[in-house]
Amino acid sequence: MTTISMTDSRAPEKARETILIVDDEPDNLMFMGELLSAAGYLVVVARDGPEAMALVDKRRPNLVLLDVVMPGMDGYAVCRHWRAHPETRLMPVILVTGTRPGEERVQGLDAGADDFLTKPVDQAELLARVRSLLRIDALHQEVESWALELESRVDLQVRQLERLNQLKNFLPAHIAEVVLGEQEEQSLAPQRRWVVSCAVDLRGFTAFAQSAEPEDLIDVLKAYYAVVGTAVAAHGGTVERYAGDGMMVLFNAPLELEEPELAALRAARDIQRAYQPLFEDWRAQGQELGLGIGLASGYATAGAVGFADNWQYSAIGTVTNLAARLCALATHGQVLASAKVILPCQDRCVAESLGDKAVKGLRNPVPVYSVTGVRD
Repeated sequence: MTTISMTDSRAPEKARETILIVDDEPDNLMFMGELLSAAGYLVVVARDGPEAMALVDKRRPNLVLLDVVMPGMDGYAVCRHWRAHPETRLMPVILVTGTRPGEERVQGLDAGADDFLTKPVDQAELLARVRSLLRIDALHQEVESWALELESRVDLQVRQLERLNQLKNFLPAHIAEVVLGEQEEQSLAPQRRWVVSCAVDLRGFTAFAQSAEPEDLIDVLKAYYAVVGTAVAAHGGTVERYAGDGMMVLFNAPLELEEPELAALRAARDIQRAYQPLFEDWRAQGQELGLGIGLASGYATAGAVGFADNWQYSAIGTVTNLAARLCALATHGQVLASAKVILPCQDRCVAESLGDKAVKGLRNPVPVYSVTGVRD
């Protein structure tokens, strides 16, 4: 009989089903080993309990044929040892009983054995019981693989939820979900892209802040932020930053839009409409808090900027400066836009040319339009 130990360098690379035979009688080892080897199994042998446990510690076999009566440590003790450890608690064990089959079966069940063979071992019965338990072991292995895959998927979902919660600190929820669904590092990495920048600012807020109570200031800003944020999210935009009564909004970054200029115009229209009731309410209370909007489009460097755990999605470029300057020129209820915003949407918006305007920070005057209507 040829036997291959678990540590033998001659062991084949491909895993045949491995059966460990544990018996202190050489004739039993030879008989069962030759039969199982001829059936195509990889046979490993041990002559006592400690040797068997050492072999299993190195590599778990698919099945063990374990003699009950052995010097020193009997088969029951070996079986109980394996059942006490997670790595081997489901390893199939067939106890080979001899002198008192009935009594030994009861003790074997108590020790955790899966099946039994009575000496002298019948060849057909041996092969049948081995095949049966190997099928069960294969099922256990498959279930364990499913469990590991499920655990991995759950862990991935937990990590995604954690990242999603972090992203929601500076991205609208729907945009954060889109970014997380892609390669997050690529979505947030600084890159050159076409953006529409929308600057929103309150008129008269500085004078109001000088006399208002802090609680009143917070209430005004919360209502104002809600109006702008709701309209921006509805049209796929991203609030880049809050600066007191000023807000900077981006369209087409990081979420790509088919018609970013049109989305920005519609968002600006909705902001002015939703803000008007607030304006009238505050004016009735003696406070003139108007709202102006500036829109500009062009290329910018957009991505996550910051340090450590403090990151913000932002766009850097002339386009954001131009939007802020146009916003500063706008009166209450007015939306001022650059020519690059108007041209792609001229058949769906109504805009009046205000001529070329000198804008601080830009060398040449720029064409400015006042938007008075946008079609859905």
